Amino acid sequence: MSKKSLVAKDLHKIYRRGHKEVRAVNGIDFEIKSGSSVLIVGPSGAGKSTLLHMLGALDKPTSGKILLEDTDIYKLPDRDRAMMRNQRIGFVFQFYHLLSEFTALENVMMPALMNSGSLRIAKHIIRKRATDVLRSVGLENRMDHLPSRLSGGESQRVAIARAIMNEPQLLLCDEPTGNLDSNNSESIYEILFSLKEKNGMTIVIVSHDEKLVPRVDSTIRLKDGKLA
Repeated sequence: MSKKSLVAKDLHKIYRRGHKEVRAVNGIDFEIKSGSSVLIVGPSGAGKSTLLHMLGALDKPTSGKILLEDTDIYKLPDRDRAMMRNQRIGFVFQFYHLLSEFTALENVMMPALMNSGSLRIAKHIIRKRATDVLRSVGLENRMDHLPSRLSGGESQRVAIARAIMNEPQLLLCDEPTGNLDSNNSESIYEILFSLKEKNGMTIVIVSHDEKLVPRVDSTIRLKDGKLA
């Protein structure tokens, strides 16, 4: 029997705007196998990003459960959930979210520096790990560059390196090529799928790109907050 990395049970997310109720996610159930690649697709407003944020312990469901390796993540105390998010989940966003005053290397080091005290990791070890990770995404010659001196494709590769810095078991990608041209988009997906195979992580990608369907292990289709 395949081990389940991520399970959603009767998941709901309701927003209230004045007297109006918006059901962004409306009763979703699914299981994702450990080490698999999953694509979440659907029209704008279908609830894709909302779902991804809940899976990543960023946005609490109105009701329902999300289990990461059998741990109900929203029953954890806030501090423990934040630690899980830092150590076991990686995020890649459409807009990179790099810190403009730090170099590529320093941006990648940041997730490990955040918990280095509790784990007693020396800074030189973190720097070595970040250097190796940047090399793995082809940026060995751009480590000392600030984000303002990086192209869009390079910025997204830095964001990917930062996301895998702590060797997460789950990598969540929200429209990771939404700001890139076709050549850079293909390069980013090659990196993501290569990392998935090399590191054995579970990867979930939100995208409008139907061409990704044959490249992933399974597809979750959403419409109006429900499985389509």
